Amino acid sequence: MNEQYILKNTSDYHQNLLQSLSSKKKIMVYLKAALEEYEGDGDHDAFMLALRNVAEAQGGIGKLAKQTQLDRVHLYRVLSSKGNPRLLTLDNILRAMGFRLSIDAA
Repeated sequence: MNEQYILKNTSDYHQNLLQSLSSKKKIMVYLKAALEEYEGDGDHDAFMLALRNVAEAQGGIGKLAKQTQLDRVHLYRVLSSKGNPRLLTLDNILRAMGFRLSIDAA
């Protein structure tokens, strides 16, 4: 196969993902799946990546920074794979995205 054929017949995964995160219901399912991944293996990278993707789909980190009144650079650091947000910061981010923290029975 040649490169032109492949490019013509495929699409960018990341852009498709961001476009698919177009409703609260789709975002909720996506974030729940990422959180379940964390619960399964203890590695929070998938959840942090999911939060970054949702932020990007909803207008970017700059917009999220304005909504949360947190510094944009701080948000980039918090939402990085090495980020470890405080509960209050996570609550701020989720609320700005239109969600809230909740507890369910295991």
